[in-house]
Amino acid sequence: MCVNTEVAELLIDIEAELRQLGLWDRVPPPPAALASDQPFSIDTLTLPQWLQFIFLPTLYRLLEEAQPLPGRCGIAPMAQEYFRGMGLASGALEEALLQMDRVLSGEDSGGQ
Repeated sequence: MCVNTEVAELLIDIEAELRQLGLWDRVPPPPAALASDQPFSIDTLTLPQWLQFIFLPTLYRLLEEAQPLPGRCGIAPMAQEYFRGMGLASGALEEALLQMDRVLSGEDSGGQ
């Protein structure tokens, strides 16, 4: 499977998991919150908000415009820390993020 296809499928999985966990916001945060220069916009957004309003749209746009994808990704550790002790069944979301990290970092064999 090509990397772009794997990334597109993972983006769909991540969105589905956010929705299933009740972490999908209907209303976007104010523009100022989206303009943070901190990693994961940690000073203005929760991790689920960052995924929904920054990460997912950015990767979808890169795919649609046939732009190069990031060569490294390390979201899974942040997600594991964020969800630790929350009591949410976030395992599938964390696994999808781990897979995204592997695919974008070139560590996934793509089933080959």
